[in-house]
Amino acid sequence: MLYGAMKVSVGAGLKVVFRPRVEGREHVPARGPAILASNHLSFSDSFFLPAVLDRKVTFIAKAEYFTSPGVKGRLTAAFFRGVGQLPVDRSGARGAGEAAVRSGLEVLERGELFGIYPEGTRSPDGRLYRGRPGGLARVALASGAPVIPVAMIGTDEVQPPGKLVPKVLRPGIRFGEPLDFARYRGMEGDRFILRSVTDQVMYAIMRLSGQEYVDVYATVAKRQLAEEARARKRKSAQE
Repeated sequence: MLYGAMKVSVGAGLKVVFRPRVEGREHVPARGPAILASNHLSFSDSFFLPAVLDRKVTFIAKAEYFTSPGVKGRLTAAFFRGVGQLPVDRSGARGAGEAAVRSGLEVLERGELFGIYPEGTRSPDGRLYRGRPGGLARVALASGAPVIPVAMIGTDEVQPPGKLVPKVLRPGIRFGEPLDFARYRGMEGDRFILRSVTDQVMYAIMRLSGQEYVDVYATVAKRQLAEEARARKRKSAQE
């Protein structure tokens, strides 16, 4: 009930104000389980993507969004639950991965849509980074659900990283043809299969988005950029 109310209020507001361009919506099934695997440019991706679909889309989110104290914390938790996000404790990499897989399978077993960002975090510079096989591929192979590649376009311009107030620009959302990995079902313990499945999905996303692909993890790129920024700051202070 809360999701329905939030869907109407938030979703309708986003469509009226930002008028997102949508392509390939017919590739999302009207019923039954499916995985929406998307690139990740902005915090707003998890709001724009569900807003353009009639069905509920469930993402996973940091547990901190649901456990912060005080009135603000309770309101934040209610908001994220209302827009269909599930809390996952990311304090341990392995535990977080297992929790994400369990959450995804539970969503799909209910016949719903599960949204996931294979890069694992937002792109630091608008490029597409290597997908992490631990979540997407394992959920796809264990469930047998089709994977629908999704390209978010321009959402990083609507809401750049670190900016709270978005700019009123028109983002784009492109849905690709479903990818069927049923031939690999039951092989989610094979790391080579997981890597192959993930790479196929990332290639489909790259074709849809037109992004430059970088064959490293986004988390590694973020660390490198942070180190370079610190080095420039030290150099500037010495001059």
